[in-house]
Amino acid sequence: MRHPSDVLFPGEKPFPILPAVDHYAGSEKLMKKALQLQNELGPIFDITCDCEDGARAGAEREHAEMAAGIIMSDDNRHGRVAARVHDFTHAHWREDIEIIVSIAGARLPFITLPKPRGAGDVRAQIAYLRGVESRIGLGREIPAHVLIETLGALHEVWEIAAMPGVESIDFGLMDFVSDHHGAIPGAAMKSPGQFSHPLVARAKCEIATAALGNGVVPTHNVTTELKDMDVVHDNALRARNEFGFLRMWSIHPKQIIPIVEAMRPDFSEVEQAVSIIVAAQDKDWAPIAHEGLLHDRASYRYYWELLARARATGMTLPPEALRRFF
Repeated sequence: MRHPSDVLFPGEKPFPILPAVDHYAGSEKLMKKALQLQNELGPIFDITCDCEDGARAGAEREHAEMAAGIIMSDDNRHGRVAARVHDFTHAHWREDIEIIVSIAGARLPFITLPKPRGAGDVRAQIAYLRGVESRIGLGREIPAHVLIETLGALHEVWEIAAMPGVESIDFGLMDFVSDHHGAIPGAAMKSPGQFSHPLVARAKCEIATAALGNGVVPTHNVTTELKDMDVVHDNALRARNEFGFLRMWSIHPKQIIPIVEAMRPDFSEVEQAVSIIVAAQDKDWAPIAHEGLLHDRASYRYYWELLARARATGMTLPPEALRRFF
């Protein structure tokens, strides 16, 4: 029986299926704590070692080497620990890439590029990354996640999302608001303002549309709420249902589960997807009738990607689905 990923997207770039949470950790202690949690819960969230804001001024090299060591450690059982480097205007970004890729490139799932002023910054950083990969003989291209935090980057977000090697377009809310020089009030850095202010809502719509239109994952900004996890869950749910984001940052371990739960597909729709995809595979992907409705490869694509997202969020799937597809 032919697997859906081999049949449903012939000649197309497969859409990335990433964990629903990208968890940021800036210090060695927090990185190790996040790894411990990941090993307990499974790879339902990524960890990004922050070599930008997490690095102490003057200790950039040591911080990057430490992060690379975490990525290469035996505690990294799932291979889902990445790194964020300094932005294009910072003197250390090239050295960040050199250190992290030369030490940990073989296990690096992606690298995050922050604060580009436009497409040119992203293009230059990806080109440098490819040069380092080639020079050390890595034999693979590390995906890039690009953080949209400036008006210039938002203006060119479609061009950025279309670049080869880009896997995710992320929104950096607080820097984006700051880039407006006071024209957007500080209340828009948190809920409900982050969803209702027209300029911020427009940015989220532009980012999600550009990402999805170019076959990459749109990733929502952090929430600064650290006490009330219902607020965190509600923010993730609004990001998913109202703006189309498929992934979200977290900055505290307590935020991870509420975000994952909000980003999960509806269980009843997952059950329907299993029934449809199993029946379709039995018919070698010809059209079928299911509960009185016609389904063909157009709907198969939708339900297959829904199943893959459900799996990535740790949902329990029927043994038959696991045996056939995963």
